[in-house]
Amino acid sequence: MKINKYLSLVLAITLLVSCEKNKIEYNTTDIADKAEFQLHYYVPVTAVAANNITKVEINGQLFANNKAPLTTYNAIPNGAVGRFYAVDPGTVNIKMYTGTDMATLVYDQNTTLTAGKQNVFVHDFIQVPVVFSNDYPYTPNATGVTDSTAWVKFYNFLYETSGAPSGKKLQYQYIDSRTSLPVNIGQPVSFGETTGWQKVTVVKSVNISSGSRLITFKMKEVDINGVIGDLQIRGTSGSYAAYSATATLFIGRRYHHTMAGFRAVASPNSSVRIFTAL
Repeated sequence: MKINKYLSLVLAITLLVSCEKNKIEYNTTDIADKAEFQLHYYVPVTAVAANNITKVEINGQLFANNKAPLTTYNAIPNGAVGRFYAVDPGTVNIKMYTGTDMATLVYDQNTTLTAGKQNVFVHDFIQVPVVFSNDYPYTPNATGVTDSTAWVKFYNFLYETSGAPSGKKLQYQYIDSRTSLPVNIGQPVSFGETTGWQKVTVVKSVNISSGSRLITFKMKEVDINGVIGDLQIRGTSGSYAAYSATATLFIGRRYHHTMAGFRAVASPNSSVRIFTAL
């Protein structure tokens, strides 16, 4: 018994010393003062593989290649919600390439990024990108039992035709499932502007669930005289119709909704593309 007692004591001391000598550490980088960004690609081109961005260089360093391409009307980093690239604040050079050989340079512009999270939108191959604050940290809508809120941030990058940004102000709306009436999502925004984060009421389709619903979205246009009407967009058939689309929103989540493409040309026709922020 004494031998077992001593053996147990020696083993305990050995384990204690072992734990003290072998600390588990992770390689991390402090990004408190870094400029964090997501890169959005909304140049009005057809959604085919030839137009995918197969290589992205930031300040001369490779950030993405054809193993994870930046597809049309999408954003990187991809693969997980809430990911950002990080660089030093200041002047940042962005180069984008197409082609399976990643050799065709299609974009080479400088922009200024500040400390914190931001969203960088490339909408024209010959213009500097538009940079928006990500408005992080996000404020939750906490309740005692459940919630009924999702957030949408709408961006206007609608072109009329090639090289011609739309002069229309756009009022984004959703249809309230309780009243079947349209509800404005923020204020009307001009080309290159955003509504900022806006609350959208989501009434659960299934009571005992995490909470989601298929929601219908509409869009109004505001002309230079302040007249409001349904936004008419040209479809692939060549005819015009009032914009309408659906998307499923989950309670507590945040979504970037970006109107892009050509309003008055059949291809690439305009629509809202969605990128999940949270």
